[in-house]
Amino acid sequence: MKILALDTSSEYCSVALWRDGDIDAREVLAGQRHSELLLPMVDGLLKRHGLAVKDLDGIAFGEGPGSFTGLRIGCGVTQGLAFGAGLRVVGVGTLLAMAEAAQAGHAVCCLDARMGEVYHAAYARSGAEWEPVHAPGLWAPAEAPALPAGSWTGCGNGFAAHGAALKRRYGERLSAIMPGVFPHARDIARLSARAFEAGRAVAPEEAVPVYIRDKVALRSDER
Repeated sequence: MKILALDTSSEYCSVALWRDGDIDAREVLAGQRHSELLLPMVDGLLKRHGLAVKDLDGIAFGEGPGSFTGLRIGCGVTQGLAFGAGLRVVGVGTLLAMAEAAQAGHAVCCLDARMGEVYHAAYARSGAEWEPVHAPGLWAPAEAPALPAGSWTGCGNGFAAHGAALKRRYGERLSAIMPGVFPHARDIARLSARAFEAGRAVAPEEAVPVYIRDKVALRSDER
């Protein structure tokens, strides 16, 4: 199975190619240049392997949460490539991809959502799969959902931005903190392969970003 995966949900832009379990991935610290960098990165990766989009079995993307603009770019490019080649797609949650990257038994994943909040989810590994303990949500760090007893790894830049509040919230539940973990196409590729194999892929027009927050700015009377 050949799967192209991409992620533009954070300040990084990443692409990966899954070929029957082997992964070749690229990443760039893109800032606000995702729309400029993504397609050339895809083209370069496929050419390296002598492939065209039509040779793929599917496309996966980081569906969110994350940067609103980045999520729209990633979803739009996925839809365009898949439509043109007649491929099906899989959206993978960015917080779940972070849990996969952390490779811990229990992962609490937090992305800085600005405005004093974090995108938050918690997962427990069960064999090769992840079981959701808390579904992705938007929380003030001090009010993040409580964790069950156990040894948890905190990952994501939410722990860089709001580390003190999250440490107070979770206390001894946190056995390790990995603030440098971010959503990456290599982990999206790995997770999406299971979804493709299980028949959970959808038509391109059914692919949608998962924003969670429906507002990106506060009015002056709300600040």
